[in-house]
Amino acid sequence: MDWGARIFRWFFRAMRPIGESGNVATIFALSLPIVVGGAGLGIETSYWYYSSLKLQAVADAAAYAGALEKVSGSDTPKIVSAATASATTNGWGPSAGTIEVFSPPSAGPNVGKKAVEVVVHQNLDRFFTSIFTQNAVGAQARAVALITDASKACILTVDPSASKAALFSGSSTTKLTGCSVMSNSIAPDAIKLQGSASLDVDCLISAGGVSLSNVVKTVCASLITQALPAADPFADLPAPPATNPCQNGNQSTLQPGTYCKGLSLSGNVTLSPGIYVIEGGDFKASSNANIYGEGVVIYLAGTSGVSMNGTATVKLSAPTSGTYSGVLFYGDRANLAGSNTFNGTADSLLTGALYFPTQGVNYLGNFSGKGGCTQVVASTVQWSGNANIIQDCTSLGMRDIPATQTVQLVE
Repeated sequence: MDWGARIFRWFFRAMRPIGESGNVATIFALSLPIVVGGAGLGIETSYWYYSSLKLQAVADAAAYAGALEKVSGSDTPKIVSAATASATTNGWGPSAGTIEVFSPPSAGPNVGKKAVEVVVHQNLDRFFTSIFTQNAVGAQARAVALITDASKACILTVDPSASKAALFSGSSTTKLTGCSVMSNSIAPDAIKLQGSASLDVDCLISAGGVSLSNVVKTVCASLITQALPAADPFADLPAPPATNPCQNGNQSTLQPGTYCKGLSLSGNVTLSPGIYVIEGGDFKASSNANIYGEGVVIYLAGTSGVSMNGTATVKLSAPTSGTYSGVLFYGDRANLAGSNTFNGTADSLLTGALYFPTQGVNYLGNFSGKGGCTQVVASTVQWSGNANIIQDCTSLGMRDIPATQTVQLVE
């Protein structure tokens, strides 16, 4: 028997009706549970309101934590884990309720958007009002954190700590239209401009700092430092498997497949559309070579790299659809120390993404891709060529590369 019932019985027995005063005592005894319950309801309403505010704060923090995990490129299980860990740290426990995490959101105006939704349920205890019912009070809080791409990148370096991760040097003149240079490195000189290099860009964005020897022309009001690192835009890209038998590279027209001793090209060579897996040696464009190919993907397996001579003319473009849409060169993630040199005559065109997530890219050529459509995503980049690059290349099957991103609670 709960304490409210005990009080009721005590008053009922103690205040026996004796005349008018007895009637008053009886009425008081009968109404006491209502009085106590009413007072308790007022107190508990305040408690429930405070608890609901606290639960909303838990949901807000969990959604924000999940969104930050999503920004870093994590998959759904890691996003759920980050949101749940945040909720637990802020006082929510699985014994008191449940948590649901959705990315993208399952309801509301942000369905289908790059966002994280968290719904937290918790059962609140009763105290005084338990006289009337023992059912727990159910509380729910919901929050949605929206991720917004504040800028796009044409050049992204993903090494987390390298000095001069994005280095522009020499007398190069580079113009990036509609996109930025982004570095994930936390080094104070993560983006470095030295010598007489000239750079015209939407913005320079760094997870660390920026070091400039010359004035950079930017669209943004000021350079962005200490930014959130950008997610690897091609993290979901699988490595193409090697195929048998090994292909013969001593032909003027090459077919897709595996080239087991590297691929050294000279003279006039055409690459037929498809995937080329290079292993056991480098992909080389020799002096005065003329190399042409549309719809090609060149995957550098193992320790294979890229070496292009400055007098070679290389005109290659990536596929515009399929798994490797927009990706022209792809370096093996297991190769942690490689370096790749892209050079050639001013007539050269490299249309697509140069993707080397664990290797460096040395870009020397005075060219870009068709219509300026070249992207570089690499561990580090050294740039000393002259090039005009644009951002909007989706018509050629290329992905947008988010640079800095913002997280905001919107629901």
